[in-house]
Amino acid sequence: AQLTKILEGRVAGKPVNCIYMPRVRNSRIIDNTAIVYDAGSTIWVNRPTSGANQLDDDDVMVVRLTGSQLCSVDTISMRDRSGHFWSGYVSLGDFVPYTRAKVAHAD
Repeated sequence: AQLTKILEGRVAGKPVNCIYMPRVRNSRIIDNTAIVYDAGSTIWVNRPTSGANQLDDDDVMVVRLTGSQLCSVDTISMRDRSGHFWSGYVSLGDFVPYTRAKVAHAD
């Protein structure tokens, strides 16, 4: 339900392997489902290939970038927000872009 609300009025585009992180304004965890990356006009949704059950919005994502991109071959460690202990990891999948649906104007 949370993800559906975030994507309301948006249309999915072609999935890609990597996203350019300097454009990402913030990220959000959807429990047991996905990670949402907000890049302004585009929202990128990543549904992990494994470890989605480790996604908890009470946890903190720890990402180690080797460049300016986050890619589907990367993994993310999950840490408990209060105790900072390891709580799992996720293997990322493809990133699906969602943009606002274009509204047809009657002339």
